[in-house]
Amino acid sequence: MSDDSLDPLISGYRRFRADHWPAARAEYEALAAGQTPHTLIVACSDSRADPALIFDAAPGQLFVVRNVANLVPPYEPDGQLHGVSAALEFGVKVLNVSRIVVMGHAHCGGVAAMRDGAPDTVKDFVAPWIAQGTPVVRRVAEAVTPAEVEQASEEAVVRLSLDNLRTFPWIAERETAGTLTLTGLHFGIAEGMLRALTSAPRFEPLS
Repeated sequence: MSDDSLDPLISGYRRFRADHWPAARAEYEALAAGQTPHTLIVACSDSRADPALIFDAAPGQLFVVRNVANLVPPYEPDGQLHGVSAALEFGVKVLNVSRIVVMGHAHCGGVAAMRDGAPDTVKDFVAPWIAQGTPVVRRVAEAVTPAEVEQASEEAVVRLSLDNLRTFPWIAERETAGTLTLTGLHFGIAEGMLRALTSAPRFEPLS
């Protein structure tokens, strides 16, 4: 029989039950009746950039969609399988979130693959997925200094996802009406700092 005490997931669950659950039980029981998150976050699947940790969010506050390189594809209701679009539709039209945040991050492998090409081992799904960001990333990479390429291309993918969000009519309508806000962020892993998309050419640090 395997020793599940060596399993980091089971060990983490036991810490949750022992250290967190007793104080949070009433909160979880209330959440069992339904969720009312205020923000939908599109973030990268990268294990180093967890939105709930970065925003110190409690359960029920964030509706999080994670994928390779925090990409939002354009609105395309063609009857095919669209996981990100389905989550957006549910978050906006059912949960009525008041904000959508697209959060990129430093040292993103998906964005690096847009610049340099996907590894041969991930041609089935990763390569066609990141191809939607390749043209804009490569244009940006040609326009900045070598030292700026990595972060500038990560910021460009956030901008691309925000542009694609606005192709969804029920997102664009709510943004125009002032009931939905779209925000672009970039998380620096090493310094733990968020930068925000403003009217400036590059993302600016949040105070």
